Amino acid sequence: MKILFPAVLALQLALVAPSFAQQAASTTSIDGIAAVVNEDVILKSELARAMANVQQQYTGRANELPPHDILEKQILERLILQRLQVARAQQSGITVDDQELGQAIESIAQNNKVSVDQLRQQLAHDGQSFDSFRNAVRDELLTQRLKQAYAQGAVHVSESEVNAALAAQSNTGTQLHLANLVVALPTGATPEQIATGQKKIDGVKGLIDRKEMDFTAAAIRYSDAPNALDGGDLGWRSAQEIPAAFAQIVGNMKPGDVAGPIRGATGFQLLKLVETRDGSAGLGTVTQYHTRQILVKSKDPANDPKGKARAETLRARLAGGANFAKIAESDSDDAVGRSNSGDTGWRSQDGLGAEVGAAVAALRDGEVSQPVQTKDGWVIAQRVASRQGVAASEDQRGAMRETIGRRKLEDAYDRFLREMRGEAYVDVRVGADATPQQPAQDATPAAPAPPAKKKG
Repeated sequence: MKILFPAVLALQLALVAPSFAQQAASTTSIDGIAAVVNEDVILKSELARAMANVQQQYTGRANELPPHDILEKQILERLILQRLQVARAQQSGITVDDQELGQAIESIAQNNKVSVDQLRQQLAHDGQSFDSFRNAVRDELLTQRLKQAYAQGAVHVSESEVNAALAAQSNTGTQLHLANLVVALPTGATPEQIATGQKKIDGVKGLIDRKEMDFTAAAIRYSDAPNALDGGDLGWRSAQEIPAAFAQIVGNMKPGDVAGPIRGATGFQLLKLVETRDGSAGLGTVTQYHTRQILVKSKDPANDPKGKARAETLRARLAGGANFAKIAESDSDDAVGRSNSGDTGWRSQDGLGAEVGAAVAALRDGEVSQPVQTKDGWVIAQRVASRQGVAASEDQRGAMRETIGRRKLEDAYDRFLREMRGEAYVDVRVGADATPQQPAQDATPAAPAPPAKKKG
């Protein structure tokens, strides 16, 4: 029986191997070093095990994998990035305790419909110790938490972005399934490195155009992107989520078309439009209101005459000409509202809540409501403007917010990984790159050899 892992863990657990830094001194005499990563090492046995795991995943489809030396380089690079992320997580104080680790392993066992003991036995049958497996799971959880912590500080999705994306989805009615193939260039690439990268991407594009290799196989074999072993798959995206540099190009493509080479910040790219679908189902239009609000908080609004009197005093000041934003900054009991002058952005009547929504809908643009009693106290609302916008349920808005956040995180975290990789000391000791690599001096991959001419 082959153990199957949840999607979030599957590929990483196929690649990661236990950290051997603490036993390197006693092990290196019987095992060679594949790479030195700062103060840690990746052993040849780890690389070999990761190679075997990936090859096992492609059982029956081995022809889709790149040649051994290229696959080895791809997997070693992933192991290097994994080590760097685990080290950064530990330096940042991120931990996974034994209880959490045990729960994760129990979840893996349950997904495979086996007990933990049966999982242990199967791993032993496959030649992997349970301790190695535990370390691999712990490392993957640390990496996930590092990414989550990074997202909290680096990724923000505003309501206006959600509205714009929903509007674009409603207007175009189309979502795009994309794939890419990247030939990376180092930061500050020399003219020679750029020329080599251009030659490689042109060679790959030629293979695809001549139908000597399909896009998925080419991405697996030649792409430098983290999604190479996924065939370059980028998943489904709305037009709003596509970088501006690609939007016009994709707009002129038909399913199956491959565009490029396109020069970007990280190197050269080929972009494939795999398929399209209608993404506007269930979206109509609704009136949206841009409002500012002032909250007078109360634990029991129905029996709080002092709170009500304070709200009425603030309303009188506004009627006398006081600036709504200034009053919100100084007198609102909503901390978030004080920080942004009471601005709540664009929302539908339902999105404002029953009481406030009804009051705002009855106003004209620019008008201010009387104090409205809610469960949290009294709200004074100003209807700044109104418009017709996309009608979306909270589930639809939440899904769009998650999609935008995920795409933003992918781009931001990819930059973070490149920076971390460039700052690290990495000494590769296997394959063609078996030379010390100083920060930000990664070699550009070799161009694919041109196809042999047929003898006529």
